[in-house]
Amino acid sequence: MPTDFVPDTDLYPFQSRWFDSSAGRVHYIDEGTGPTILFCHGAPAWSFLYRHLVKDLRDRYRCIAVDHLGFGPSERPAAFGYTVAEHTIVLGELIDHLELDGFVLMGHDWGGPIGLGAATRRADRLRGTVLGNTVFWPVDALANRAFSVIMSSAPMQRRILEQNFLIERVMLSELRRTLTANEADHYRAVQPTPQARRGLAAMPGQIRAARPLLDRLSRDVPALLGDKPALVVWGMKDMVFRPRTSLPRIRAAFTDLEVVELPNARHFIQEHAPEAITAAIRKRFP
Repeated sequence: MPTDFVPDTDLYPFQSRWFDSSAGRVHYIDEGTGPTILFCHGAPAWSFLYRHLVKDLRDRYRCIAVDHLGFGPSERPAAFGYTVAEHTIVLGELIDHLELDGFVLMGHDWGGPIGLGAATRRADRLRGTVLGNTVFWPVDALANRAFSVIMSSAPMQRRILEQNFLIERVMLSELRRTLTANEADHYRAVQPTPQARRGLAAMPGQIRAARPLLDRLSRDVPALLGDKPALVVWGMKDMVFRPRTSLPRIRAAFTDLEVVELPNARHFIQEHAPEAITAAIRKRFP
């Protein structure tokens, strides 16, 4: 089941493309020519989050932004579990289908481990990484695990499914002074019904359930990707992925790393500081 949502071409001036993965039909955009950057969103966003970056970079780069199953216009397969491990497999299939080689991966939020999970299996084809407010190690902070437990409880699952809680009260609460009304509608309307939000509802539980994958990534990322060029763009006011604890872990994993601090940005850095991010990408991966 795909959604019937059609983006405003003024806000999202991209051609929709589709890939029939082993699990369901995946929506993505593929804009521009040049060195390839693959953009991976997290929850509860979709590729709309990257619209400013794609518009600014497609004159110099081939920009591919994927919508994971359950997000954006992509399908919501009934048999799909919406786990990080399953999303990783589907993304890997898309990378292979597009025959990407020498590409840069940008991952944000859950897009970090999803993207890195696919990239570590194809390390010889990856040019470098851009990471923003994400993790690739098990999340042990008590507050994060408590969030996972609370959001996975029956009452909160009902609120996520029936009231679009993760969009309305988490994402749009942060961005209420940043987005226009039409932009905000593009985040809420793409998750129109409780049935469509099954992928959203599954993600908070992955903070605990994805531990085996995150544990593997904590070893594989430094071992397989650690010597490749890396860029970190970090919202320094993020209360979830706190820079004080996250950035030292990332610095320890990469030997060729540049860090760009976004002092006024919170979690959704692509909305708060798109120009700074695109400038950093152009400088790091000319």
